[in-house]
Amino acid sequence: MAELREELKKLEDTVLQQRDELRVKLHLAKADARDEWEELERKWAEAQVKFAQVQKAAGESSEGVEAAARLLGEELLKGYERIRRLF
Repeated sequence: MAELREELKKLEDTVLQQRDELRVKLHLAKADARDEWEELERKWAEAQVKFAQVQKAAGESSEGVEAAARLLGEELLKGYERIRRLF
Protein backbone atom coordinates (compact mmCIF):
# COMPACT_ATOMS: atom_id res chain seq x y z
CA MET A 1 0.00 0.00 0.00
CA ALA A 2 2.85 2.37 0.84
CA GLU A 3 4.45 1.55 -2.50
CA LEU A 4 1.26 2.50 -4.37
CA ARG A 5 1.06 5.80 -2.49
CA GLU A 6 4.67 6.53 -3.34
CA GLU A 7 4.09 5.76 -7.05
CA LEU A 8 1.00 7.93 -7.12
CA LYS A 9 2.87 10.76 -5.41
CA LYS A 10 5.65 10.55 -8.01
CA LEU A 11 3.06 10.56 -10.78
CA GLU A 12 1.33 13.56 -9.24
CA ASP A 13 4.64 15.42 -8.93
CA THR A 14 5.53 14.66 -12.56
CA VAL A 15 2.14 15.81 -13.83
CA LEU A 16 2.32 18.97 -11.71
CA GLN A 17 5.81 19.78 -12.97
CA GLN A 18 4.83 19.33 -16.62
CA ARG A 19 1.64 21.33 -16.07
CA ASP A 20 3.59 24.21 -14.55
CA GLU A 21 6.18 24.16 -17.34
CA LEU A 22 3.48 24.19 -20.01
CA ARG A 23 1.63 27.02 -18.27
CA VAL A 24 4.79 29.15 -18.40
CA LYS A 25 5.41 28.25 -22.06
CA LEU A 26 1.80 29.07 -22.92
CA HIS A 27 2.06 32.43 -21.20
CA LEU A 28 5.29 33.19 -23.07
CA ALA A 29 3.76 32.07 -26.36
CA LYS A 30 0.86 34.45 -25.80
CA ALA A 31 3.28 37.29 -25.09
CA ASP A 32 5.31 36.39 -28.18
CA ALA A 33 2.16 36.28 -30.29
CA ARG A 34 1.06 39.66 -28.93
CA ASP A 35 4.46 41.20 -29.69
CA GLU A 36 4.46 39.69 -33.17
CA TRP A 37 0.92 40.96 -33.77
CA GLU A 38 1.85 44.51 -32.78
CA GLU A 39 4.82 44.45 -35.16
CA LEU A 40 2.64 43.09 -37.94
CA GLU A 41 0.04 45.79 -37.34
CA ARG A 42 2.75 48.42 -37.85
CA LYS A 43 3.83 46.69 -41.04
CA TRP A 44 0.21 46.40 -42.18
CA ALA A 45 -0.16 50.17 -41.97
CA GLU A 46 2.97 50.49 -44.14
CA ALA A 47 1.63 47.89 -46.55
CA GLN A 48 -1.64 49.74 -47.00
CA VAL A 49 0.29 52.85 -48.04
CA LYS A 50 2.43 50.84 -50.47
CA PHE A 51 -0.59 49.06 -51.93
CA ALA A 52 -2.33 52.40 -52.46
CA GLN A 53 0.80 53.82 -54.11
CA VAL A 54 0.98 50.88 -56.50
CA GLN A 55 -2.66 51.24 -57.44
CA LYS A 56 -2.28 54.99 -57.94
CA ALA A 57 0.87 54.58 -59.99
CA ALA A 58 -0.62 51.92 -62.25
CA GLY A 59 0.65 52.51 -65.74
CA GLU A 60 3.54 54.63 -64.50
CA SER A 61 7.00 53.31 -63.75
CA SER A 62 6.28 51.88 -60.31
CA GLU A 63 8.54 48.84 -60.21
CA GLY A 64 10.27 49.88 -56.97
CA VAL A 65 7.03 50.60 -55.14
CA GLU A 66 5.47 47.41 -56.47
CA ALA A 67 8.43 45.31 -55.33
CA ALA A 68 8.38 46.93 -51.89
CA ALA A 69 4.64 46.33 -51.54
CA ARG A 70 5.00 42.71 -52.63
CA LEU A 71 7.88 42.12 -50.18
CA LEU A 72 5.96 43.72 -47.33
CA GLY A 73 2.86 41.66 -48.13
CA GLU A 74 4.88 38.44 -48.12
CA GLU A 75 6.50 39.42 -44.83
CA LEU A 76 3.07 40.00 -43.31
CA LEU A 77 1.84 36.60 -44.45
CA LYS A 78 4.89 34.90 -42.92
CA GLY A 79 4.37 36.77 -39.66
CA TYR A 80 0.71 35.77 -39.48
CA GLU A 81 1.71 32.16 -40.09
CA ARG A 82 4.22 32.36 -37.20
CA ILE A 83 1.45 33.56 -34.91
CA ARG A 84 -0.92 30.85 -36.17
CA ARG A 85 1.64 28.18 -35.25
CA LEU A 86 1.69 29.42 -31.64
CA PHE A 87 -1.91 28.34 -31.19
